[in-house]
This record gives sequence, structure tokens and C-alpha cells, in this order.
Amino acid sequence: METRKGRTKLFFYGSLTTAIYQFFLMLSGFIIPRLMLTAYGSELNGLVSSISQLISYLTLIEAGLSASIIYALYKPLAANDHKKINSILSAAKKGYFQIGYIFTFLVLLLAAVYPVWKPSRYLSGELVFLLVLALGLKGVIDFFSLAKYRCLLSADQKTYVISLASIVYQVLQVLIVVVLTVCRVNIVVVYWTALLAVSLRSFILWLYIKRQYPYVRYDSEPDAVALSKRWDALYQQLLGAAQNSVPIFIATVYCTLSQVSVFTVYNMIISGVNGVMGIFISGLAASFGDVLAKKQQDILERSYEVFMFAYSCVNTFVYSISAIMIVDFVKIYTADIRDENYVVPILGILTAANGFLYNLKTPQGMMINSAGHYKETRVQCTIQGLIILVLGLVLAPKYKLAGILVASCMSNIYRCIDLIFYVPHRIIHQPIWKTLKNHIWSVMLFALIYTCSFAIPINANGILEWILKAIFHSMIAVALIGGFSLLFYRRELKEMAVVLKRMVRR
Repeated sequence: METRKGRTKLFFYGSLTTAIYQFFLMLSGFIIPRLMLTAYGSELNGLVSSISQLISYLTLIEAGLSASIIYALYKPLAANDHKKINSILSAAKKGYFQIGYIFTFLVLLLAAVYPVWKPSRYLSGELVFLLVLALGLKGVIDFFSLAKYRCLLSADQKTYVISLASIVYQVLQVLIVVVLTVCRVNIVVVYWTALLAVSLRSFILWLYIKRQYPYVRYDSEPDAVALSKRWDALYQQLLGAAQNSVPIFIATVYCTLSQVSVFTVYNMIISGVNGVMGIFISGLAASFGDVLAKKQQDILERSYEVFMFAYSCVNTFVYSISAIMIVDFVKIYTADIRDENYVVPILGILTAANGFLYNLKTPQGMMINSAGHYKETRVQCTIQGLIILVLGLVLAPKYKLAGILVASCMSNIYRCIDLIFYVPHRIIHQPIWKTLKNHIWSVMLFALIYTCSFAIPINANGILEWILKAIFHSMIAVALIGGFSLLFYRRELKEMAVVLKRMVRR
């Protein structure tokens, strides 16, 4: 019982700090691109977005290492085995240093190639080279310092510490970028100066671990077995990253930089919404991993059912409202931008639908990570990656951004269907119909809430009107979701209420 109380407490801390961090992240996500658009124009904003996304592809060389280390730490942390913990962390340090050297080389290569591949009308090749370096150095610093701390804290359900350190980093970075952008400082200088904030997060985490984990050492004999799942996890995460990475890559190839800027504005909004969704799963993968490591099957089944129901309610509410409100927000957000048309309704609904489908499978995807089923799901991930890549390349030349988003939606639909069968059968050991019922219920409610917006059209030409419209449609969504929950998920609704009361009381 004490263990369960501890998990609830850590989940509350993780959720609260993640919520605060996501608030600052969304705030910066709205403020900085807006300043970039007004100060430097759509092309330079598209340039920064394109480079940032390409660098995120390079960080995928780390994929698999983090997941395998976190998974390997579950059992020794539960058993308080300090020797085993240190040997795993030593392996993590060695692995991250190797990756850091490779990543540094790849960033230098990208910096040399990008100015030739995609020249800018406003920046010389030398300045684009320096811009790529500035945007890539954050990853270099993270690999050589932050990563090994993040693995330990994530596995030990201390994600709230990571969130607090990230809040400090995010606030300082935003202050630097905002001040320099308002002063119209050269965009390359802006991002080089912003690097001052990067090391602060690593220092905070180093200090915390030094004080709270005095037994931790990184010079023990590396545990090679801890990395045994690395390549399976790497393969899965590389293909899973296609959902976020391939669309903007295809857009960069088939669209202009100004069109890429349009895509990134819609993507920025949904990324902020995804961040909100991340609040509700912060630290839960480690919590479920702890339950699986201790083989507490009864707790696993009950907790998973309540979580799947609760997450589906939030997912349906958040993305149905996003589908209704996103175009109006973009219209207000880009009201005085004249060099490109940002108000594209089809992109609004497709972006929101893609976010909804991506998060519909989150409870099942999280259980794959908690159970370490990386090798077992390689084929399914391969199919998902091929769908978005092949279909995106087929549709993009004619349908541009809309075609890319359709391909992304189709890949998510396939993965949702696959996980309906895999997770209940192989991990949770419960009937498949429970997950299927949950997905059908969520899709129908999403469609119903979105359709209701056409029955009661409301114009939103200013921020106050937009807020009032959002409140109105939110009340309709809450009424529909609450009513359907009482009809079909009364037991889960009661259990969720009990959990929430317990968290508030503590």
C-alpha cells in the first residue's frame, strides 16, 4: 500500500511540474515564432524551423539508448541495488559519449551541406553554416552532460526534477531570444547567445543527483547487458519518430520555405497541445514499469483501465476543441503577416485529427515501453514508418501539405489498429474488446463534437471572441463526454474520481 501511495505522490508531483513546464513551453512556442515572423519574415522562420527539424533527425541516433537504460534501471531501483545501478549508469555514460561524438560530426556535416542544398535569400552561406551550428550545439551539450542524469531520474519516477530544471532553462532562453529579437539583432547572434541557457539545466540536475543519490558513480564496470535492448528500442523509436520527422522533411523537399513556415505554425500549435497531453503521462511509464517489475498483475489491470479511460476523455476533449479553434487562432496569430497565406482550414482539421490519432494510441504505446517489448513490435513499426514515408511522397507533389498530413493520419490509424490487438493480448492480458470499445467511443465523440461546431457557427476575429468561442464549445464537449461516460464507463468514472480525491487529499 505504501508503494502505491508513493507512486501516486510521484505522479502528482510529475504532473504538476510538467504542467508548469508545458505552460512555459507553449508560451515560448507562441511568442518566439511570432517574433521571428514579424522581425525576420516567413522565409527565415521557415529556415530555422527546417534546420531545427533536421537536427532533431540527427538526435535519433540516441533513440533506443535512453529507453533501454531506463528499462534496465527499473528492477535495481525497486531492489535498491546500488552496485547494479552504478554499472548501468556507467554503461549509459559510455554510450552517450560515443553518441555525442557522432552527433557532433553529423551537425558539422549538416552545417556544410545545408547552405548549398537550400540557400537563403537573406543569409549568406557562412551565416547559415553558423546558424546550423548554434541550433545543433544544444544537442551536443545534452549528450555529454544531461542525458545520463535524465535516465536515472526518469526511471526513478523523479520526472518533476527534470521539469523544474527545464523550466529554469526555458525561461532564461526565452528572455534571451525575446530581448535580442526585439532589438533586431542578427538571427545567428540570437541563437548563439541563447546557448548560454543550455548548460544551466545540466548543472541543476548534476547538483540534485550529487545530493540525493550520493552512492551514484559513473566509473564502475559498465553493464553491457543493460544495453541489450538498445538496438531493438532504437529501431522502434527511429520508425516511431517518422510520425513527427518525415512530414516536415517531405515539406522541405516539395514546398517552399514560406510554405514550410505555414506548416510549422500549425505544427507549433499541435505540439503545444501534445505538450498538454504529456502532462497526463508524466512519469507513468516508469510507474507501470515498476508494477511490471514487481509482477503486480491485479494493480496493473485496474490501473491501466482507469488510465486508458481518463486519457481518452482528455484526448477527445483537447483535440476536438483544437479542431474547432485552430484556424481562428492562426488567423489572429498571423493577422499582420502578408508574405504568405496562413489561414488554410483543411490544414487545421487534418493537423488536429492527426494529433488526436497520434495520442489515441498513447496508453498502448506507453505499455510497450514499460514492458520493454521493442523487438516484438519491430514489424508493426516498420509498416507504420513505410505508410507515412511512401504515402507522403506519393501525395505531397500534388496535394502539398494536406497530402503529407493525410499520410500521417493513415500511419496513425494503422498503428492504433495494431496496438488494439497487441497490448491487451501480450502485456495486459485482458479482452481486446475493451481497447476497441475505447477507441470507437473516442472517435465517435471527436466527430460529434466537431460536427456540433457547424450547427452553431461563431465568428472569432479577436482574442476575446476566440476565448468566448472556446469556452462555449468546451462546455458542449464536456457535456457530451460526461454524458457518454455515465452511460458506458460508470465504473471507470467512479474509480477515476476516487484516485483524484486521494491525490488532492495528499
